[in-house]
Amino acid sequence: MLDRIRIVLIGTSHPGNIGATARAMRNMGLEDLALVTPRCDPRDQDAYSRASGANTLVDAARQFDALEEAVADCTLVVGASARSRHLPWPMVAPRALAESLPAALAPEGARAALVFGREDTGLTNAELQRCHQHVHIPTNPDFSSLNLAAAVQVLAYECRQAFLALDDASATPAAEPDREADLPFGVTWDNPPATHADLERFFAHLESTLTAIEFHDPDNPRQLMARLRRLFMRAHLDSMEMNILRGILGTIDKRLREKS
Repeated sequence: MLDRIRIVLIGTSHPGNIGATARAMRNMGLEDLALVTPRCDPRDQDAYSRASGANTLVDAARQFDALEEAVADCTLVVGASARSRHLPWPMVAPRALAESLPAALAPEGARAALVFGREDTGLTNAELQRCHQHVHIPTNPDFSSLNLAAAVQVLAYECRQAFLALDDASATPAAEPDREADLPFGVTWDNPPATHADLERFFAHLESTLTAIEFHDPDNPRQLMARLRRLFMRAHLDSMEMNILRGILGTIDKRLREKS
């Protein structure tokens, strides 16, 4: 399942960090690298030098204009954040995140993205609000600055260890885990999880409808949409639940048009 994990770098300013990230990924068996609006040439010689043989990942890295495009097909998006935020968001440690991935990636079509921000400023609040949860690497508080590629290495290592442990358990009949016990409510889920693109379309529709019924004032938002994002992303909606919610909004829209 490691091939279902995408590493996303946003606004990287030094090509060496892209190459070093490719090396860290290749070391741990990850192959899917996405770059969002890099502030450098991703295929500069420094990138290849730091890749140390992982040149194929540098060459294959896809570039996107926005985070939403880079994670559109993902069903779990996790943002790496070193800072506490004014609006609390589900936070997880690297090992706990990795241990949760086998279950999160079990449904057909499931895919996870681990998102890393700029070397100087990290991820913006808007970008972090497009993540289901945040992951924080507990570094020395007196010297907490962590190189971008080093942060990728830590999370990639934890992911690899989690899947190796799963393989080891499966290879030992006496210790084989109950896979259904790791799934939501202990049963195989009946619908695939909603993708990030599904969520973004839903949030756009939700904001439009709430504005139309005058529940949401775009000129005085008071973090309403951010809090609703947190609520619905925490729920990990599946595709059927998403269809139901969009159907409710569609019916409200229809009734509003009939009254106008």
